Amino acid sequence: MTDSQIPRATYRLQLESRFGFDDAARVAPYLAELGISHLYLSPILTARRDSTHGYDAVRFDEVSPDLGGRAGLERLSETLAAHGMRLLVDFVPNHMGVGGDRNALWLDLLERGRDSEAARWFDVDWSRHDGRVLVPFLGEPYGRALGSGALTIRLDAEDGGLAVWAHEAHKLPLAPETYRDALPPEFAEGLDGDPAAAKAALSARLADEPVREAIERHLDALNGEAREERGGSRLAALIAAQHWRPAHFRLAADEINYRRFFNISDLAAIRIEDDAVFADAHRLLFDLIEAGIVHGVRLDHVDGLLDPASYCRRLRAASPRPIYLVVEKILSADEMLPQDWGVDGTTGYDFANLALGLMIDPAGETPLTEAYRRFTGESRGFAEIARESKQAIMRDEMASELATITARLAALAAAEADTVDLAPAALRRAVAAILTEFSVYRSYVAAEGPVTEVDRRVIGQAVRRARRRHPMIDPAAFDFVAAVMTLTLPAGTHPPEAVRDAAMRIQQYSGPVMAKGCEDTAFYRYNRLLALNEVGGDPDRFGLRVDAFHRAVARRAAVHPHAVLATSTHDTKRGEDARARLAALSERGDEWAAVVEGWSATLHERAAAAPQAAQISRNDEYAFYQILVGAWPADPSAILADPGAIDALRERIETTMIKVVREAKQESFWVAPNEAYEAAVRTFIGLALGDDGFLGAVGLFVERLAPAGLRNSLIQTVLKLTLPGVPDIYQGAERLDLGMVDPDNRRPVDFERRAASLASNDEEGETPDGVKQGLVAALLALRRRSPALFENGTYEPVFAEGTNAARICAFLRRHAGEGLLVACRLGPEEENGPLRLALPEDVPAEGLRDARAGDAPARLDQALSEAPVAVLTWSDADLSDRS
Repeated sequence: MTDSQIPRATYRLQLESRFGFDDAARVAPYLAELGISHLYLSPILTARRDSTHGYDAVRFDEVSPDLGGRAGLERLSETLAAHGMRLLVDFVPNHMGVGGDRNALWLDLLERGRDSEAARWFDVDWSRHDGRVLVPFLGEPYGRALGSGALTIRLDAEDGGLAVWAHEAHKLPLAPETYRDALPPEFAEGLDGDPAAAKAALSARLADEPVREAIERHLDALNGEAREERGGSRLAALIAAQHWRPAHFRLAADEINYRRFFNISDLAAIRIEDDAVFADAHRLLFDLIEAGIVHGVRLDHVDGLLDPASYCRRLRAASPRPIYLVVEKILSADEMLPQDWGVDGTTGYDFANLALGLMIDPAGETPLTEAYRRFTGESRGFAEIARESKQAIMRDEMASELATITARLAALAAAEADTVDLAPAALRRAVAAILTEFSVYRSYVAAEGPVTEVDRRVIGQAVRRARRRHPMIDPAAFDFVAAVMTLTLPAGTHPPEAVRDAAMRIQQYSGPVMAKGCEDTAFYRYNRLLALNEVGGDPDRFGLRVDAFHRAVARRAAVHPHAVLATSTHDTKRGEDARARLAALSERGDEWAAVVEGWSATLHERAAAAPQAAQISRNDEYAFYQILVGAWPADPSAILADPGAIDALRERIETTMIKVVREAKQESFWVAPNEAYEAAVRTFIGLALGDDGFLGAVGLFVERLAPAGLRNSLIQTVLKLTLPGVPDIYQGAERLDLGMVDPDNRRPVDFERRAASLASNDEEGETPDGVKQGLVAALLALRRRSPALFENGTYEPVFAEGTNAARICAFLRRHAGEGLLVACRLGPEEENGPLRLALPEDVPAEGLRDARAGDAPARLDQALSEAPVAVLTWSDADLSDRS
C-alpha cells in the first residue's frame, strides 16, 4: 500500500444502539482538532438484538440499522471527509451470532439441515447426534423444559411456517416435511412432498382465518399435552424428527457439534475458507471500500480461522482498493507475525506489553512475590497455573471440540497397522498435553506448502515438554500426534489431505485453548501484580531491559513498520493508566506488602459484625486491593468528600470483582454462579468502601503512588506516539484511563468536556487529565506537521552514560532532513542523576525544539529535568537558516 493509506493516528469508538453513526459524526470535529486521521469503529454489521458490542453479527449483507444503517454510515463518512479524516472498521470473519430469531442463515440451517444452502457456512460435525445440530440454549434439562412450557410450538407470523420457540427467545424452525405431523389431519393433506412446496402450501392455507384459528388451537393443545406428558408427547416426537436437537446449555461443553467462538454457544464459527462463504461475507465490505467509505480494516480473532495466512492474502487481493489491513493476533514475547500474510501488522497488544516491560522495576519482583505468597499461600508461578487452567478448559468447557479432533486422529490411526492400537483416549490425552505446553497461541500449517521451521520448532518444543511432564501417556500417541501436526506421518494408507486437515483442526483449537486458559482463567487466578496480567503478556516476565526493548522495536519496525501501537483496547484487562499505576507498585514492593496486610487486618476486624464478608478468599481479596488502587480517581482525596463518587466506584468495583471470581473458575462460575460466595464478595466490598478509615488509608497510599503512575502514563504515551507504527487511542484515553476489564471500559465518554479542555487547556492543564491530554495533542500535532518522519523515519537506539543509565530509554528518528530525539527517565525520580546521551556526531547539540512546549527552543538536560519525558525535534533547513 502507499503511504497515503497509512493512518497517521486512529481513534477507537465502541458503537451500540445508544451511540451510533450520527453520535460518532458529532465527535468528529473534536477528533480532527486533536490530530486524529482515522476513526476506528467497532463492528458495523447488523448484530443480535440489543447487542452492546457488535461482535455477534447476524447479517454480513447489511449495515446495522441499530447504529443508523447505510444512510447513517454515509453521513458519518461525509462528516469525516469534511474534516480530513477517514474510516477504519472492525470486521469479524470468524463467527456469527446465532440463537434468537435474527440470523436467517442459522434459521435455514436448522430448518433444512445438511441440505440447507447455509450448511456450507457453519462448521457442523454431522456425524454426531444422528446428523442433527445440537442447540444448547435451554435453561433447564430437555424434559423439564417440555414440562415447564419453555418449549412451545406456534405459527410463524412472518414466513407462514411452523417453529418451536425456546424460552420465547430462540426460534427453532420445523422442517417443512414434518408439518403434516404438527397439524390437524384435515389440514395436513399435500404437505409431505418437497419442503419448499410444503411451506408454500401451508402459507397459502393460513390466509383463511378460520383455518388459521383451528391450527392455532391444535398447536395450543400440543403445548398443553407436552406440559403433561413431556417426553411421551406428540410435541416431543415432532422435535425428535427435526434437524436440530434442543439441549440444556450445560451439555454444550461435551456434546456440541458446531464449532464456536471459544466456548460461547451463541457465537457460531463460520467457514470463511469456503469460496462461496468468502464471497457472500465480504460483498458489502468490498462495496463500502469501493465506494470510498471504508479505508482500512481490522480483522478480529484471526487465529480462529482455519488458514489465517491464506485468508489475509485473499482479502488483500480481493479488495477493490488498497486498504490499511491489521489483524488481532496475540503474539507471545518472542513471537513475530509472519511476513507472508500480506497485512500491515497487529492491533498492538505486543507493543502494549513492550511498553509495560519498561515500566516494571525488576527490583520489585522478590518483595512482591514474597508478599503475594505470604498473603495468599500461593507459591506456584504463573506458568504452572496456566498449564492447569488450559487443561481445565479442555476438560470442562471445550471438551466437545477436543472430542471432534480426537475422532479425526483415531480414524487416521485406525487406517494403518502400525498405529491401529492407539486408543482414542490416549490420542486425546496426548493432544491435550501438547496444547497445554504451547508457548504461542497456535502454529500455522497451511492448506498448501510445507511446515515452516518456526512451526516445527514450536510444535517440537511443546511435544518434548509434554513427554517429560506426562510419562504415563503412551509415547506412541505423542509420536503420532506430533507427526500429524508436522505433516511427517509416513506415507501409506494415510491420505495426505486428511492428515493436513487434522493438523489444521488441532491448531485451530489451540488458539481458543490458550485464550480461555490463560487470558480468561489463569490471569484471574494468579494475582501477584495485576499490571502484568494483560492480553499477550506473561506474568512471569518481570520487567524488560532497555536494550531488549530496542531490539524488539527494531525487529518490529523492520518487518511491520505500520503496525498499530495500542495501550488500551475494548479487550484489555485494565485501562492503560490503571495499568501504569499498578506497574509502579514494583517500585514499592515492601510498602505495598505492609499496607495490604494492614488493610486486610482492619477490614477483617470490622467483618466480625458481618461474618459473610470474611468468606472472601485471600486470593480474591488480594486482587480487590489492586483493582481498587488502579481504579481510584485521579484526584486521590477528592472522592472522599463525594458520597456519590464512592457509590459509583463501589458499583464499578463490584461488577469487576464478580467478573474476576467467575473468570477464575475457583469460587464461582459463569455457567453456575455461586450466589453465596458472590454475595460475600459484595458484602466485603461494601464493608471496605463504607469504612471512612479504610477509604482514607487507600486515598493516602494512592496519593503517594499516583506520581509514579503518572510518570509511567506519560512515558507509554510518548512511546506510542513516536515509535514506528500507527498510534491508536481508545475512546476517552487521551485523558487518564483508569478503567477495568469490560464492561467497565465501555462506559460512556464525556466528549464535550474533552473538547472544551482541548480548546482551552488553562483550567485543567496542570491536572493529570490535562497533562496527558495536552501531551497527546502536542505529539499528534507533531505527527501532522511531519508525517513522513513518522511513516518512514529511521529507528536508532540511543544509550545513556552516567548515573542509572540503564533506566534511560532514548532513540532517534530521522528522515529527509527532519529529526526527532525522544528520551524517557524510567523509575523513581530520586534515583536519577546526571546523564549524557551518546548521540551520533551529526545530531545537533543546539537548535533543538521541545515538541511538548510548542516547539520552544530546548536542551535535552533541561527538558528531562522538568519532566520524565523529552521529545525534541530539529530540521536541517531550520538549522541552516540560523547559521
